[in-house]
Amino acid sequence: MALFKLPLSGDVVQWINPVTWFANGNQISTNVYLGESSSPETEAEILDRVGTYGRQLGQIADAMIVLLRHLPDRENLPRKESDVIKVFEKMANDIADIKEKHKRQAVRP
Repeated sequence: MALFKLPLSGDVVQWINPVTWFANGNQISTNVYLGESSSPETEAEILDRVGTYGRQLGQIADAMIVLLRHLPDRENLPRKESDVIKVFEKMANDIADIKEKHKRQAVRP
């Protein structure tokens, strides 16, 4: 992996492997897989067949929101655990804002 540094930016590291080109009808798509993975082939297939990181994150957030709605005695959680849920809900609301901006269905906490 090459290390690339810009002035005043600190380390900038980007690992790209593999870059896959394929034709899909009249459309040409590119998949770029970033980051080190213990199994890049598995990760590439998940991204190709299941969904992008954004899609996966959105679906996980939606499922967590449903579970949190049914969490009994949520107000009795310790402060640290309650704060973790608040941070998650902020992220989920940010995701929902972006989905709605792009006219996508969004689930909110």
